[in-house]
Amino acid sequence: MFMAPEFWVAVGQIIMIDILLGGDNAVVIALACRKLPAHQRTKGILWGTAGAIILRVILIFFALTLLAIPFLKLVGAILLVWIGMKLLAPEHDDAHGNISGSDKLWGAVKTVIIADLVMSVDNVIAIAGAAQGAGEGHQMPLVIFGLLVSIPIIVWGSQLVIKLMDKFPMIITLGGMLLGWIAGTMAMSDPALANTAAWTWVPKVPQTDVVKYGAGIAGALLVLALGKWAAARNARNKPATAVAAD
Repeated sequence: MFMAPEFWVAVGQIIMIDILLGGDNAVVIALACRKLPAHQRTKGILWGTAGAIILRVILIFFALTLLAIPFLKLVGAILLVWIGMKLLAPEHDDAHGNISGSDKLWGAVKTVIIADLVMSVDNVIAIAGAAQGAGEGHQMPLVIFGLLVSIPIIVWGSQLVIKLMDKFPMIITLGGMLLGWIAGTMAMSDPALANTAAWTWVPKVPQTDVVKYGAGIAGALLVLALGKWAAARNARNKPATAVAAD
């Protein structure tokens, strides 16, 4: 399994997805654990992160199973395009204003897990889509491996990652296009489009590398175009919003 190129490509995609879409995790952990006594903060961070990751693996397992149902990959691809567009043109809001800290260890851990559950829909869809490219036998092992590798990056390296993204915005652009790539390749492998023996009323797509990579490129370019359009729209609306707020 570890010798397969597809495995390492998918692991790299999962790590990048977690870095790009999991930046809020570190903020949630910090907010939830800020009222803990100093000697309990490390425990709160570790237990909260472990619980959130285990819950995410369970969610991804169900997502991988559901993606075998016809048309759900198409829906997932549309969601990934939307997530990629939002990544390239984020709307400014205070998403963490309702996250309260707790002075009890398990209260803080519960807050981390619940908040991560609410915020992890985009991660789950994107990671499940990335895992599809590694073959049936590799999907869950690479999901777990990719998440384990990304944990220290998210928890302890989040500030460095944020600074790199600020300094090199191209990282975010490439990340958004990666989501578009995954969306395109995932859509083409939907059972309704790939299974010639079933759903005969649905036009079929040849399952060749040319079609797969072509769909991936189209998805990446679509996210880039939509992201630029949304960013321009947000820029036009920003002055009006600021005046209204005053």
